[in-house]
Amino acid sequence: MPAPRRKRRRPDVAVLRVGHRPGRDPRLTTHLALAARALGASRLFLHPPDPELADRIAAVARRWGGTFGVLGVSSWKPVLSEYRGGVVHLTMYGEALTSVLPRIRRAPRLLVVVGGAKVPAALFEDADYNLAIGSQPHSEVAALAVFLHRLLGDTPPSRFRGGEQRIIPQRRGKRVLAVRGRNPG
Repeated sequence: MPAPRRKRRRPDVAVLRVGHRPGRDPRLTTHLALAARALGASRLFLHPPDPELADRIAAVARRWGGTFGVLGVSSWKPVLSEYRGGVVHLTMYGEALTSVLPRIRRAPRLLVVVGGAKVPAALFEDADYNLAIGSQPHSEVAALAVFLHRLLGDTPPSRFRGGEQRIIPQRRGKRVLAVRGRNPG
């Protein structure tokens, strides 16, 4: 009889957004944070800081549960140099995801870096992996979503602890359940 397969331990994943432009990129970076949260990342480091965006994501976590947070950083370099884990830079110029993913999966902690309009050249040198989801132009939200799905598995968390409401899946319509007697809105 073959030996039972050990369940793969999921790494702790943080995301670093480099080059956010407050006032110009809030919708895109909000979508990046929402995708990171929903697909299993634990936090987002945001360079440069955007307190309004951080507050909006904190409100999502209060409403829907979980501990995901946005931490503003004035410089991305210390985040990279002080991070205790592997650093994966998502870029369309990197190595193919399929060839690198088996090595990345072994890391207990990962920092996934996604750039904005112009990524500093030093980031390509400082990352442990420069990883391409596809070698064509695409959004950082799409790259992060595909990467987290491939890394963490087919079943992202559907519920988070805490929160004021949760969705009840159903074939048609929408059903939201208020938790702790609160009105779901």
